[in-house]
Amino acid sequence: MNVSFHDIEQSYGGHALFTGFDLTIPSGSFFTLLGPSGCGKTTLLRMLGGFVRPDKGRIFFGEEDVTAIPVHRRGVGMVFQDYALFPDRSILANVRYGLDARGVSKDEARARAMAMLERVGLQSMAERAPAALSGGQRQRVAMARALVIQPKVLLLDEPLSALDVKLRVELRTMVRDLQLEAGITAVFVTHDQEEALAISDQIAVMDKGRVVQIGTPHQVYSAPANAFAADFVGSANLIEIRKELPSAGSTRRLQADGDIVLLTHSAGAIGDGAALAVRSEEITLADDGPVAEGQLTGVIESAEFRGSITGYTVRTAVGQIRVDTWSGHQGHQRARGSSVVLNLPKGSALVGAR
Repeated sequence: MNVSFHDIEQSYGGHALFTGFDLTIPSGSFFTLLGPSGCGKTTLLRMLGGFVRPDKGRIFFGEEDVTAIPVHRRGVGMVFQDYALFPDRSILANVRYGLDARGVSKDEARARAMAMLERVGLQSMAERAPAALSGGQRQRVAMARALVIQPKVLLLDEPLSALDVKLRVELRTMVRDLQLEAGITAVFVTHDQEEALAISDQIAVMDKGRVVQIGTPHQVYSAPANAFAADFVGSANLIEIRKELPSAGSTRRLQADGDIVLLTHSAGAIGDGAALAVRSEEITLADDGPVAEGQLTGVIESAEFRGSITGYTVRTAVGQIRVDTWSGHQGHQRARGSSVVLNLPKGSALVGAR
C-alpha cells in the first residue's frame, strides 16, 4: 500500500520543523529519506510508526487514516539502529514476540519464527541469547522480528550505521531481497548516500524539514535539483557561474571566476547562486599544456590513494576541485605540486542555489 503525509506541521521548542509538509510513498517501493542530521527524516519515520503524533495534518496507509492509531495497531514492522532486542530472551523468543502479542497459536508462531530465522541464516542459533551474537547477526534477528508479523509497512531507522563497511554492504543486499520477497512498502532513513543509491527505488533528499528532490537514484545523482542535492548526493564540485556567454551550437558557454569559460549541455537556468555541479569522477587529468574552453589549469595540493581510486585536490582559478581517478587508469599517481589540466565533462548539471 502507498503511504502518505498530508499537510503535516510539527514544532519543537517553538521551532517549526515541518510546515504544510506533503509526501506520498508509492506502494511496494523501497523508499529512502536521505539527508543530514536534523533535517526531519527520523521524525517522519517515527510519525509513520506512531511514536510521534504531528501537531497538525494526517497520515494515511492506503486509504486508512492512521494518524490517531496507536503503535501496536498500525501493523508496522520497525528495525532500529540499536537492534532493540530483549536481552533476557532467546533469539527465537525475540522473533516470535510480535506473533505472541497478536494471539497467534504457539505452534504457528514457532513455525513462522523458525522459517524467518532460516531465511536470514540464523536457524541454528535460535536458542542463543542476543549477547552471544555479533552485531550483524543481531541486526538479522531484528529484521526477522520485523518481517515475521507480515507488516503493512516496514520502517528502517538507519539499521546499518553501527556495522563495519563490509557487513553493511552484505546486509543492505539482504534487506532489499527480503523487502522484495515480502512485496511490502519499505521506508528507509539514512544519511549515507551510498546506501541510498545502492538499494532504493526512490529517494527523497531532505534539507531543513523539506524535500528538495524526489527521484530514482540515477535521477537524483545525475540531475540534482539544486546545489544542496548536488553536494549531498555524491561528490560534486560546485563552480559558481557569473553569466552566460553566446552559445556554440547546442553547447552552452558559462563564465566563472577569472574569465574561465565552462561548457555544458544542461538546461538549468542562470540566476543568483547558480553553479555548475561537476562530479569528481567525471573529470580527467592531463599534463600541463595549452588550455581550451571547458578546461582548467591547476596544481595538485593533495593525493590520497584509496585502493582502486586515487583522490586529488587541485587548486584552480575557480577554487579547490576534487578529482577521483581510477588508480591504474592514468598510469601513475601524480605528485603534490604537479601542474595539470582538468578536462570537465559537458554533461555537468547547472543548478540553482540551496
